[in-house]
Amino acid sequence: MQLGFVSAIVPDLSFDEVFSYAAETGYDCVEVMCWPPGRADRRYAGITHIDVTALDAASVRRIRATVASTGVSISGLGYYPNPLTPDAAEAKASAAHIMEVIRAAKTLELDVVSSFVGRDWTLSVDANWQKFVDTWTPIIACAEENGIRIAIENCPMLFTQDEWPGGKNLASSPAIWRRMFKAIPSPNFGLNYDPSHLVWMQMDYYKPLRDFASRIFRVHLKDARVDRDKLDEVGILAHPLEYHSPKLPGLGEINWGRFLSVLGDSGYKGPVCVEVEDKAYEATLESRKRALRQSHDYLRQYLS
Repeated sequence: MQLGFVSAIVPDLSFDEVFSYAAETGYDCVEVMCWPPGRADRRYAGITHIDVTALDAASVRRIRATVASTGVSISGLGYYPNPLTPDAAEAKASAAHIMEVIRAAKTLELDVVSSFVGRDWTLSVDANWQKFVDTWTPIIACAEENGIRIAIENCPMLFTQDEWPGGKNLASSPAIWRRMFKAIPSPNFGLNYDPSHLVWMQMDYYKPLRDFASRIFRVHLKDARVDRDKLDEVGILAHPLEYHSPKLPGLGEINWGRFLSVLGDSGYKGPVCVEVEDKAYEATLESRKRALRQSHDYLRQYLS
């Protein structure tokens, strides 16, 4: 496996600076954020380390030169919008940009794009389903045409009041993954698996490694700590951040040695990328860089 990180945590750095820091710290790869240029209100959104809307031959040469000079590879491109939002214009623009990222991945000779499937958070899973099929069938067809695999992260996007009650990403559980892959049975459609979300949802985070081994295209390394006293006070129907906190690997409840062992036994040999969402490390660029150093040093004991 190749140890990497998600570039969303260092929006202050340019593409070249991200890769120089990755090399300096000892990382093997980076998942590069490719949001459309502009602002976004959500944490870790709106970050553009590769602008796929302006990916000309000169840009491709510069990107490849940086990868070659640093020895750090691109694990894949990332863009995590909500293409099933009830705002029709936003949904259309999100789906179109996902396909632009797919084409950029092909141009850069990569093989994976990571995203969310999205959700209208005011509706049930069943009420979202036809829109999911209508939206994602052409996206996956575009991925097939370009030789790109789509890795959907399993984050429910259900943390704040504006995401209540359904969350903004359907792909949150094994039952829904099975339904997704039955509806769109393409081998190019899979998961970017993040075990931390199963922790706070009180689910087994090892079992999907075996059950969905052929569908796990990428893996995010993020931990979670559940505050049992708060959970006892507010219950699982409260906003999830009332009783759990995203943490750096090693600072939460995941047994990383066992997790990576089971992941390896499942046959996975690809990138595993640290995703930093630990508020204790967010205050400054230096503290966020420190989070990446600390995560690297902790995880290297399990990854040669």
